[in-house]
Amino acid sequence: MTRTVQALAYSRPSALASSRAGRSLGLETAGGSTPHGAEAHPRFFSGFLASPRIAARGLLAVADVAAARYYQRTLPSSLDPVVTGNGDRLRFESFSGCCGVYARLDVLSEGLEGVATGHGTTNVDVNHPLREALSRLGGDEPLHLRVGPQEMAVTTTDGAVVEKKVPLPDRWLRGFAEAQVASAAFDLRAELPAADAVRFLRSLPASSGAAARGAGWVVPAGRALRPTTRPVPGAVCLPGPQRLAALQRVLRYASALRVYGPVADGAAAASAWEVVLPGMRLTLTLSPDASRGFSGEGGVLEALATDDAAADAELVSVLLAWEPRIEPDRLAEQAGLPVERVRAALVRLGTAGRVGYDLADAAYFHRELPYDADRAERHNPRLVAARRLAREGAVVLDGELAAVRSGDRRYQVRERAGALSCTCQWWADYRGRRGPCKHALAVRMVRRGAAVAGGAR
Repeated sequence: MTRTVQALAYSRPSALASSRAGRSLGLETAGGSTPHGAEAHPRFFSGFLASPRIAARGLLAVADVAAARYYQRTLPSSLDPVVTGNGDRLRFESFSGCCGVYARLDVLSEGLEGVATGHGTTNVDVNHPLREALSRLGGDEPLHLRVGPQEMAVTTTDGAVVEKKVPLPDRWLRGFAEAQVASAAFDLRAELPAADAVRFLRSLPASSGAAARGAGWVVPAGRALRPTTRPVPGAVCLPGPQRLAALQRVLRYASALRVYGPVADGAAAASAWEVVLPGMRLTLTLSPDASRGFSGEGGVLEALATDDAAADAELVSVLLAWEPRIEPDRLAEQAGLPVERVRAALVRLGTAGRVGYDLADAAYFHRELPYDADRAERHNPRLVAARRLAREGAVVLDGELAAVRSGDRRYQVRERAGALSCTCQWWADYRGRRGPCKHALAVRMVRRGAAVAGGAR
C-alpha cells in the first residue's frame, strides 16, 4: 500500500483558555489554501459561538472519527480535522483511519452569531489536552472562537513550534473522494424528530459483535426507524451501526435526525446520518460495510477516464471561489460547457479534494484539502491498469462489443444503453456496484478517444 507522511506544522497548540475577559477557544492552523494563495497559518474566523457546548461536542465527534479505526483496530493514528471557511460557515471534516467513515460538522451563520468567515482550507490542531478541556466544557457563558493565529501572531510568528507527522495512505485519499461521490447520489429517506432520533440511536449496538453485524437495514415506520434483515422497499442500509457512536456526543441537543441513501437495490450501500443541531449540522457517512472502506468503491473512475474531464476540471476550477453552494447550471454558463460535463468535472475535482458535497443543501461546496490528493488519482490501481491496457493496444472494438487482452486471457466487454458489462471475475462479483472493472474502463477510454498511445485497433 502506497503511503506518504503528512507533516503538519502549527505555531502553537490549540487551547481552551479562561480569563477575566471570558473564555476563548483558539484553534491553530497549519499550511493551507486561501484566495490569496498558500499561507502557513491562515486565519478564518474570530467571533463568538452561539452554542459553545454543542459546538465543542460536535468538534469532539469529528475528532473521534479521525482517531478511529472501526475495522481491524490497530494503534491509533489520525490526521487532524480539516477546516474550511466558506464565507457564511465553518466546516470541520475528518475521515477514519479504516477509510470507512466520513464526518463533517457544519457550523452555520446562526451558530457563529452571524459573523462572516474567511475563505480557504487548512488543517486545525485538535490535540489531547484540548479534547479533554472541550469534554469538560459546561455552562452557558459566552465562548470566543478563533480559527487561525492572533492578529499580532500573523506577522510575528517566526516558525512552527508544534509538528505532527502522520502516515497518509493512498487509499485514505481515494476514500475521502469516494465518500463525496457516494453522497451526491443520495436522497433524503427519513427524518425523525428529536425524541425518536435519540431513542433509535441509543438502541444501536455499541460494539462490533453479532448484534451489530445483523442490523443491516432500517425502514421508516411512522416517526421511527425499524430494523429489518433485508432491503425491503424504502429501506436504508445501516452497515456497522456501531460506527454511528460519535453521534452520541451531541444527541441531547438534537432537534432531528435525517437519513440519506440511494434507492435500495438489494445490495449493501453507503448511507449518511445527519443530526440537526442549533445553528449546526453533524453528518456521518458510512461505507457499505464496516470491513470495506470507501477507497475501492470506484465511483470516480468514469469521470477520470477521459482527457475532456481533465480539461473541463481545470477550467471549472478557476471559477470556484470557496462558495458554500456550487450551482452546476451557473458554472456551465460561465464555462461554456454542458451541465453534464460540469458535473463530471466536479467529480474529478472531488478526487483532488477540491470539492465536497453537502446533503442538506444538495450541492457541492468548494474546499482545497491541504495535501497532495492528486496522488490518489495517479495511483488508483484500476485507473492505472486501464490506461496501460489502452496504451498497449489491448482493446479491440467490434460494434457494441469489445475484446480486451489482459495477461494470458481475453475478456469480452459489452455496452448497452451506455452501461458496460464484462466477463471478468470482478464484474461477476460486483455487477458494477463498485464502479467499472479495469477492462470496461479501458474500453471506455478507447471509445471516448482518450489520448493514450496505441489505441483501438
